[in-house]
Amino acid sequence: MVIKSSIRNLGLKAVRGEEDYAARILDLPLAAGEFKALEGTAEYIGVTEEFKKVIDCFKTPAGETPAGFQIELELSSDRVLRANLKRNISYDRNGIKRPTNLLFSADSANPYEVAPISGLLANLTCNPGIIYDLFINNPEANVGNKFQTRDEVMVELGRILGPGCDISVELNDPFKKSDAEILEEAARFKELLSEYRVVIKVPHTGPVNRKNVDELLTGDKRLSRRYNEVTTEDAFRGHNLALMLHEHGYRVNFTLMFEPAQTALALQARPYFINSFIRHRLMQSQEIKNYLDIYSLTGQKKYLEDLRSYMVAKDYFAAGEEGVDLLTVKEKAEILIDQRNINNPEGSDGLDGIRQNLRLLRQTNLEDTRLIICSMEGDYNYYDIDRLLSSEEYGDMAGRVVLTAEPNYLARFSSANQVVSYQRRFMNAANGAK
Repeated sequence: MVIKSSIRNLGLKAVRGEEDYAARILDLPLAAGEFKALEGTAEYIGVTEEFKKVIDCFKTPAGETPAGFQIELELSSDRVLRANLKRNISYDRNGIKRPTNLLFSADSANPYEVAPISGLLANLTCNPGIIYDLFINNPEANVGNKFQTRDEVMVELGRILGPGCDISVELNDPFKKSDAEILEEAARFKELLSEYRVVIKVPHTGPVNRKNVDELLTGDKRLSRRYNEVTTEDAFRGHNLALMLHEHGYRVNFTLMFEPAQTALALQARPYFINSFIRHRLMQSQEIKNYLDIYSLTGQKKYLEDLRSYMVAKDYFAAGEEGVDLLTVKEKAEILIDQRNINNPEGSDGLDGIRQNLRLLRQTNLEDTRLIICSMEGDYNYYDIDRLLSSEEYGDMAGRVVLTAEPNYLARFSSANQVVSYQRRFMNAANGAK
């Protein structure tokens, strides 16, 4: 027999002036051991200043605590049991955990497509492409041109999603802005979304810097450096921005993580989220392998030339390298295929980066850091990830994972052919049809 109890059963007196706040946590369940430890020790019930701040920030209805916060208890030397609210998107209203350890996110800035899934989300991710290209400047999405600025979109998304959902928003320009300007931009996001929900997306910068970033905006929009021809300063620009924002109290979503080799260094920047982008990496690996396999079978130079064109187009080589030596192309392609484990079970499904990131997360001292699995596509990614996270090796890490995609992609996996078959039967039965 399980004996249930709560703070209310302790019969504590509320600290004067904190009665309304304290009433919100009276029904918080206590384990038998917790109840026994507190009984006769605590005399009063109260809350921390942070608790009051959170409740007031979200204008939380009486008797409730908002979603997105874990209730923590601390017993002070003056026999007051105080409740605190700690940001934790694993929790729903009133300190109750969400239904599963695995959390869901959406890649969208479209309030109309976010609204139907809002109650299921713990995070939303936006970048300039999602905000401007896919929504504000897209007349089919931005119906009637109702939203004209990024700020208007952010406010509406915050209203729809409520307090329990983090909102990851990306810096518009991590290159030419000064640190002061970036902090000013982050402060604006915080003003719009509150300090509790805002997460600043900071990208890896690689060889791109304030002097050459315009190459990506003019002419053929190709960079004159290879992706791995980096200076130390340029490559770690994103890392240092993440550290700076962390030191100013912001949580950081460290994005543009495509290779598992990026992860250990990224974790040094103390991010709140790291990422595994899987779609394009897997598709490119398969395409590169296909060219190599056909060349191996035929020996025809044409296939290496086609491979070179493909790798130039996908930024494995820099602008002006259209004539790079074919042997160099072949060697580079073979190294990539080997590094990505595409020929063995570890990476044939494109999830080797996820596996490596979860192993590294398991070893970190960053207990609040989570992995966002993003950029899914096709019929297999979701199924393969579902199996991976329920497997014996990774089942314990599901609570460190947020799965994100376009809302309509996630919607596909909420249905099955027999949903239609059974609804046909049920609806005909309800209508008295034979």
